[in-house]
Formats: sequence, structure tokens, C-alpha cells
Amino acid sequence: MDGAWVAVVVRAQVGEREAVAELVRGWHGAVWGYVRQMLGRDDLADDVSQEVWLAVVRGLPRLKEPERFAAWLFTIARRSVVNQLRGRYADQPRTVSYDEPDLADHVVDRVDVRRLVGSVPVLEREVLVLFHLEDLSLEECAEVLAVPVGTVKSRLHRARRLLREVAG
Repeated sequence: MDGAWVAVVVRAQVGEREAVAELVRGWHGAVWGYVRQMLGRDDLADDVSQEVWLAVVRGLPRLKEPERFAAWLFTIARRSVVNQLRGRYADQPRTVSYDEPDLADHVVDRVDVRRLVGSVPVLEREVLVLFHLEDLSLEECAEVLAVPVGTVKSRLHRARRLLREVAG
């Protein structure tokens, strides 16, 4: 995360209202986009995004590592999405094992991801959104999803394969 954002996070942690507003302005689009891609509905994305920001404001004083704000923020967003999808999410397989993919051979166009992401299962969809659309690293995705990096790679591999099948 950019050093300027770390400073904003620290200012927000000590209660500076303008810093909190700056965090919301700077990150709301990414949070809303992630939630929207995962839930598939604007109205739910609005509601869940509000829940996320409420949790962020309440939790900011306890954030020990401000430089990890992005992963922490998306962890909160993911938890909120999971709460919304609990029934469907619980029906998804928890682990998928494939050979570790060579990521350099699997470049996915962001436009195709945005257009087709709703056609893949939830576990693969969330890793696509976090990695390709929110530009989180594999390690940050693993932290947000609470899975090993190898599982993130497996889900990316499967998700890309599914996207290719859907795209024809």
C-alpha cells in the first residue's frame, strides 16, 4: 500500500474525521465494486458497503499494522459478503486441488473478467475480483480469503479456465 495511504490510515486511527472521509472517498469504489461483483446486485452492494464502512470505522483504532489496511479492509468486505451469501456459499466446495499454474501463461483481460465474473462459482469469483480487479497480490488474497497462497493459485487457475470456457 502506498505510503500516503498509510499516513491517512494513521490519522484516521487517531480520530481525524477528514482522514476517515478521505479513506472512504479513496477506497469506497473498490469496496463497492468488490461487493457488487460478488453479490450481483447494486442494492445489496449499497447496503453491504455501508456495513463494511461501519465496521472499518469501529475497528480502525485496533488495526495494528496500518500498512496492511487494504488486506484488512477487503477481509471485512469479504466477511460481509459471506454473511449475505451464507446459504449459497456453504454449498460451494471448500478446496480445489490442481497443479500449480504458471501465472505468466494465464493473462486475463480485465474487461473479460468484469464481463464474465458472474458466471463462475463464488469461490473462484472472489479470487478473480480480488486479484484481477482490485489488484491485490497473491499473498494479500490469501490473507483476505484465509487460505494458503497455493489455494489462491488453484482457484485462480480454475477460475481462468472457467472464464475461457464461458468466453468460448
